[in-house]
Amino acid sequence: MHSDTPQTSRYDAMVIGAGQGGSPLAIALAGAGMKTAMIERDHVGGTCINVGCTPTKTMAASAHAAHAARRAAEYGVHVGGVSVDMVAVRRRKQEIVESWRAGGEGRLAAAAGLDLLRGQAAFSGPHSLKVRMVSPNGAADIRSLVAERIFINVGARPSVPALPGLESVPYLDSTTVMELDVVPEHLLIVGGGYVGVEFGQMFRRFGSEVTLIQRRDALFSREDPDVAEAVAAILREDGVELSLEARPVQVEAGTDGQVAVTADTPGGPKTYRGSHLLVAAGRTPNTDTLNLSAAGIGTDAGGNIRVNDRLETGVFGVYAMGDAKGGPAFTHISYDDFRILRTNLLEGGKASTADRVVPYVVFIDPQLGRVGLSETEARERGFDIRVAKMPMSWVARALEVGESRGLMKVVVDASTDLILGAAVLGMEGGEIAALLQVAMMGGVTASELRETTFAHPTLAESLNNLFKNWEER
Repeated sequence: MHSDTPQTSRYDAMVIGAGQGGSPLAIALAGAGMKTAMIERDHVGGTCINVGCTPTKTMAASAHAAHAARRAAEYGVHVGGVSVDMVAVRRRKQEIVESWRAGGEGRLAAAAGLDLLRGQAAFSGPHSLKVRMVSPNGAADIRSLVAERIFINVGARPSVPALPGLESVPYLDSTTVMELDVVPEHLLIVGGGYVGVEFGQMFRRFGSEVTLIQRRDALFSREDPDVAEAVAAILREDGVELSLEARPVQVEAGTDGQVAVTADTPGGPKTYRGSHLLVAAGRTPNTDTLNLSAAGIGTDAGGNIRVNDRLETGVFGVYAMGDAKGGPAFTHISYDDFRILRTNLLEGGKASTADRVVPYVVFIDPQLGRVGLSETEARERGFDIRVAKMPMSWVARALEVGESRGLMKVVVDASTDLILGAAVLGMEGGEIAALLQVAMMGGVTASELRETTFAHPTLAESLNNLFKNWEER
């Protein structure tokens, strides 16, 4: 490592945060001949591998296994009583997390010209950082680093709402709830977004009583009302108690060791009591420790770093990617941010986030796969649309395997017959939404999909019937 002085190390590029966009970017920069520093204060892999996608979907698989075992008699299969060992569930989850994490660490270690520095970074100027190194013995070791290009990929953490009394109870968030070694007797969940709903169904299947408290009158504020209501119907069928239009105003510790949440509802104040409390109130960007003001980097009111459609901040040579910049907080979006930066900085391209199609999947069971515009969004943008809609109970494959809950809904431009967006709440909904995304990318029309020969019996062939079932305009 070359040093300008004994205290300062110079690099061509520095990446703050070894998440799903930052790590491949650092490897690509080093591969292009840039002396690169990767600074990570915690675990390689970011939110996705350590506390997000990987562990939650691993635990959801355990919950699905318990659910399938309880339903076995429906298929003519008889098993004994079903019990869930949360210690074993947690162990399986952690083993998979550590395997993925080790793989990421190995790729960084193998990259020539790349230094992985373990520590907390903060700006000391537009192109300089102070890094408080992580030391096993707790000794302070501050390093000064400079580079012409700096990439911020620090992710986000669970938000803590301003809810009176919350600090007085041992509440859980989306990270700590995965470390439970017992099945909660009664789990209260504050928040009816994607995180709250995924954990709600999961713990209901583990055996908990679950009450989900949502301040809005529906789940999933981004979804069309019919899709949100279909999700709510599935959760209710699974035994999750939904309390909508309930705005939490107070949390208290009960004398019996329980937790009490009081909420304002249309019928007046209501108190919910449970053994555990999960707060699922969104996420906060990890930008507050970066001393961004020292670099002149601007943020919005929520702490998200302001960038243009090429991911450039207001400081030349400084970029932000992933959750730290706001916008859709998905792993695949973070990775696409990496692609944009690689294209522009290493390949001479002109990629941007403008008009980026954003797919996502909510991993409830059945899945909610989404891509493009919802019906509400399409109408708000002034499109003349047609809507194709069909229940999953009309899909042969879904009936054959006993997974026929949900619906398919596709929004089509009436003038061009091109697909604008889709919501597939059903068995492998994410995969069917991906098929529709590819059709959108290739300009395949709804009429062409209606007449395509798909293998029988597959989920894909449901598109033949879907595009014959138009809602009246």
